[in-house]
Amino acid sequence: MTLKVDKAGRVILPKPIRDRLGLHAGSELEVEETPEGIMLRPADQRPSLIRKGGFWVHSGEISTGYEILKAIDQGEDERTRKAWGL
Repeated sequence: MTLKVDKAGRVILPKPIRDRLGLHAGSELEVEETPEGIMLRPADQRPSLIRKGGFWVHSGEISTGYEILKAIDQGEDERTRKAWGL
């Protein structure tokens, strides 16, 4: 998924993502800069997937409506595109 940053530096999260994460107007997000890029997460939640030794490991409960297999497939697709320079 690709999002655009407007001239004020804002991005709009798609409604299905906001719904899955329970985000609404006024929700607070934590932002973290990582070697892979920028990570946004709800301030009152911890990630259910964390990286340990190069692997993604589930460390909590999965949010209602979160499709773990779809997320894994998307990550795999992204790694494949990067490997092929696409």
